[in-house]
Amino acid sequence: MPDRAPQPVDRQLPTDEARELISLVRDIAQHEIVPKAAEEEDAGHFPREVFTLLSRTGLLGLPYASEHGGADQPYEVYLQVLEELAAARLTVGLGVSVHTLASYALATYGTKEQQVEHLPAMLGGGLLGAYCLSEPSSGSDAASLRTRAVRDGEDWVITGTKAWITHGGVADFYTVMARTGEEGPRGITAFLVPADAEGVSAAAPEKKMGMKGSPTAQVHFDGVRVPDGRRIGDEGQGFAIALSALDSGRLGIAACAIGVAQAALDEAVGYATGRQQFGRPIADFQGLRFMLADMATQIEAGRALYLAAARLRDAGRPFAKQAAMAKLHCTDTAMKVTTDAVQVLGGYGYTADFPAERYMREAKVLQIVEGTNQIQRMVIARHLAGPETR
Repeated sequence: MPDRAPQPVDRQLPTDEARELISLVRDIAQHEIVPKAAEEEDAGHFPREVFTLLSRTGLLGLPYASEHGGADQPYEVYLQVLEELAAARLTVGLGVSVHTLASYALATYGTKEQQVEHLPAMLGGGLLGAYCLSEPSSGSDAASLRTRAVRDGEDWVITGTKAWITHGGVADFYTVMARTGEEGPRGITAFLVPADAEGVSAAAPEKKMGMKGSPTAQVHFDGVRVPDGRRIGDEGQGFAIALSALDSGRLGIAACAIGVAQAALDEAVGYATGRQQFGRPIADFQGLRFMLADMATQIEAGRALYLAAARLRDAGRPFAKQAAMAKLHCTDTAMKVTTDAVQVLGGYGYTADFPAERYMREAKVLQIVEGTNQIQRMVIARHLAGPETR
């Protein structure tokens, strides 16, 4: 029904290389992702072949050093790639964000020897990662995690269960936060655990309202033995590593949210300009035109916010507050815009014949993952007013 093709986002990119990169991503999205997105999401199919392609083309290690298989791209560029991928299919965009998050600890805190040994395969060798922080009884209160790692000679033995793990059961490696010492944040250490290690298993994927193609599952560690050479950072440094990773990861979620919102807006504009009622396109009616204008404005504001935070990160400046703001605003925007897109399409928006309803279901999870939006408000408030008094 739509007779007006959406125009690509006019991006302000810093280099010709970045412009070529976005062109490549759009080509992959158009030919390899979009045509199968609706069918595969409905069937709950995880597109591992797409991630293999992204790895082969260098898109799974964009913000990391080229000496280890990355692409040396600034976050300002990497996030816009994520946005393009998420607009095509959130399972792919979010999957790339999670893989980048899972690689962060080793890329940032690992020793040179660890990085040389593991990063090339993680960033460009076809491997896919998952990030294991949350547990069945510790979500927002991540510092209360119970998974434990006990020293045994030159090895560590890890026992516990992680929950809500994106790529649980399909990942090749897990970045795992486990307790090695006292209660609280100072007793947590980070480990790089291969998925084929003895004692690693995954439960059946959760049955979700959206993102059915992206497996989310509990991952069990039953006496998993890993050498000390797979410990990342110092003992007790794991929680600080986890929080640092999440600052960057929240920007990835923000970019994915804007991608979904942009896809929903494009769908709504295309429908509104093609749908005739009362002898003219429904896009002629002021109430609907104003709705589209508000949707577009919210998206542009969100994009500007996440890019401003990314540029702070690229400049080596503090960006945690801005990352929380971007995650909060962009994911709330995605929920509002996708809901409005369903309204623009009317009854058709509520059917699976159009992607608007899928966008709305997918947007909801972005307000929850990598710190709920209530947690983001707490983070922002702490930057403004200091820690809460007890």
